[in-house]
Formats: sequence, C-alpha cells, structure tokens
Amino acid sequence: MKLAILGLGRMGANMAKRLLQGGHEVVVFNRSFEKAQELAEFGAIPARTVDEVLENLPSPKIVWLMLPAGKTTDEHIVELSGKLSKGDIIVEGGNSYYKDDIARAEKLAEKGIHYIDAGVSGGVWGLQVGYCTMYGGEKAIFDYLEPIAKTLAPENGYLYCGETGGGHFTKMIHNGIEYAMMQSYGEGFELLKASKYGQNLNLEEVAKMWNNGSVIRSWLLELLENAFSKDANLDEITGYVEDSGEARWTVKEAVDHGVAVDTITTALYKRFNSRQKDVFANKVNAALRNEFGGHAVVKKGEDRRSSEIGAGEVVAASADKSRKY
Repeated sequence: MKLAILGLGRMGANMAKRLLQGGHEVVVFNRSFEKAQELAEFGAIPARTVDEVLENLPSPKIVWLMLPAGKTTDEHIVELSGKLSKGDIIVEGGNSYYKDDIARAEKLAEKGIHYIDAGVSGGVWGLQVGYCTMYGGEKAIFDYLEPIAKTLAPENGYLYCGETGGGHFTKMIHNGIEYAMMQSYGEGFELLKASKYGQNLNLEEVAKMWNNGSVIRSWLLELLENAFSKDANLDEITGYVEDSGEARWTVKEAVDHGVAVDTITTALYKRFNSRQKDVFANKVNAALRNEFGGHAVVKKGEDRRSSEIGAGEVVAASADKSRKY
C-alpha cells in the first residue's frame, strides 16, 4: 500500500523504515526537510510541503500522523481537512486523548473523510521488534488498512478496539499500567540497594536473573538490565521523571467510572514529586511534627544526620509543654 507519514521523530521515522522494509510505498514529511531527505536512501519519497505529500498519494489517500499530541496535531488535521477529499483517510498515531478523537472524527465525517485513532507502543525498539498498535474507528476502514497494521506490528501485536476513540483509550490504560510497573521496579530496586545485601549485589545481574523464569520478568526489566549495564548505579542521570499525560487521563477516567486505580494514581503522583525540590507540603509536615511532638527539623544547610542525633534534646524540651495531643 502507499501512504504518507507526517512527523519523523523517534517513532515516525522508524515506522516509515519498517513499512518500507515490508514492501509499502511511503511518502514522508517533517517540519525540517532534512529528516525526510534522510529517509530517501531507504526508499521513501520525501516531500517539502503537505501539498507535495498529497500530490504523491493515490486515492483514497492515507495520511498517518506521528506528531506531538494537542495543538500541533490539531493544526495538521485542520489543514488536511481542507485538502483531502471524500473517502480519504487520516490515521492519528500520537498520544491523543480519546475524547479529542471523537470530536475530530465527527468534524471530518461531515466532509466524508475517515478517521482512525491508533495507539502505538514500541518506542525506539519498534523498528526491530515491531509496534504494538491499538486501533479505533470504522471497522471497514480498519480492515482496509490491515496490511499496514500487520507490517508495523509483531505477530499478534495489533488489535481493532472498536469505535472511534477505542484505540487511544486502550493505549491510555496501557500507559497507566506501564507507570505502575515502572514505579514498582523502581521501589524494589531502591530497597535492594538500601539494604546491607544490596552493597554486594550487582543490580544488572539481579535484573537478568529475574528475567529468567521469574514471575516478574518483562521487557521493562530487560530494559532496566540494559540501563544497569551502562551505569551500574544510575549515577549519570537524575530522578526527574516526565509524564505524557495519559496516566492523568487514566486517573480521571477512573474517577468518572468510580473505579479504584490506587497503584496507577500513586505512580503518577510519584512522577509529580520527582520534579520538585523542597516541596512545601513536606515543610508543613516537618513543622507540624516539630510542633506536636518536638521532632527535629532539618534547617537549610544543616546535615540531616546531625538533626537526628539532636532529636532527643528537642523531645525532652517539648515534654515540659502543657499541651496535650
């Protein structure tokens, strides 16, 4: 099949390569034309403008978007809606909110343009192992695009998830689970490292061992093993962790449906915590412990251990207070 991919970042470029390897024809476009040119050596057709993209596509035209979710994607869909014809197809493969998919599909349907939402997982490894992809939209259009889905995915690695929004909704839940799994691994390895046994444990070897026969083996654990092989104690990176927004939507959806997602919610909040220094809420907690129990507080520039040593003196002093708690 012949299609276009707009957006040649970490995912889009490798998806184009995988499709080319599978015998498809791919027109490629990126804001910086150099990235499109780089794919020409793999057999892609680089285009400088969206108009040039469409000139190189047969009808029905298939345009697959791999752009940042939100404003950038919306702008390209608006532009395409004014240039595509009845029967043409837009596939949105970014991390979009499923409710945005529903609104987009309704507007495009007024012009006879089909819309498929595709939740794509695979990251930088997708070219090698394939992209696990979840699709939502009209079943007949998905069936038409299935040869593309088969090429992109590993065996059993794609699924039609129902009407519009179903693909990105399923991917949203997928990412929420991913957050919780990553947090669990993080906490487990932190506890290992903090213990007396952890002083003599090679964390790379632990991850490797757990990935052979253990019930907690996973691809994430394989990636962690790989990370430890590069930096045994992860000294070269900070603990700052971003979020793509999908876990936030997952938690909101859980609230709307009255479903408890305790672990996913905690994992999301831990990411928020990772970006903050000297959190005010923690200052409040420290101040309150000092006020009601005389527990030591750590002043700015003071060593935490010295405060802990002096805690007994503070407690003794507070014992003279007449307040009762």
